[in-house]
Amino acid sequence: MEPKKTEKADLERKTGLYFNVGLVVTMAVIVLAFDWRSYDRDDVVLQGQVTEIVEDLLDIPPTEQPPPPPPKIQQPEIIEVPDEEEIEEEIEVDLDIEITEEEVIEEIVFEEVEEEVADEIFTIVEDPAAPDGGLKAFYDYVAKKMKYPSQARRMGIEGRVFVEFVVDKDGSLINVKAIKGIGAGCDEEAVRVIKMHPKWKPGKQRGKAVKQKIVMPINFQLG
Repeated sequence: MEPKKTEKADLERKTGLYFNVGLVVTMAVIVLAFDWRSYDRDDVVLQGQVTEIVEDLLDIPPTEQPPPPPPKIQQPEIIEVPDEEEIEEEIEVDLDIEITEEEVIEEIVFEEVEEEVADEIFTIVEDPAAPDGGLKAFYDYVAKKMKYPSQARRMGIEGRVFVEFVVDKDGSLINVKAIKGIGAGCDEEAVRVIKMHPKWKPGKQRGKAVKQKIVMPINFQLG
């Protein structure tokens, strides 16, 4: 036979009661925990000290600082310098100059020296040199006097020969030479014709006749 428990010894009968009591206690602890405010002791002490320091600062009366002393200006010292010794020098001036009527003061005459004009050859002048009758007359003369070289004619050579010359102060043509030619006797023929040309009107610089260098092209064309 199985033994039977008494009603007093049966603990399962009061389980619901213990559960409800524990639930109520737990809820009470939670509510108390939310409502309870704790303060740190150090914070309270620190706030009290700060309040006391502020009160002490307010009780201290403001102090007045004295103005800075004015700057000291040092007066310059005057040092006496002994007088320098005076050097006495006797200068003898003979003002007793006798001038007689016989003595004649010679007058100094400055002779005007004429400016030497250099024998310069100009390329550009105020009034340039020109042949009588103009360039048309010049080329008409060249065409009339020039003979086409036979060698250039046989070879069929055509072109321009540039002749350089100087128009002298009297208008004559000097230093005639071909500076750029085509050969086959054309260069020599151009120089020969220019040397035969009559005098030109000379160039002038500041109203005076001067030498002027001229370069003229001479055209050689068959037909």
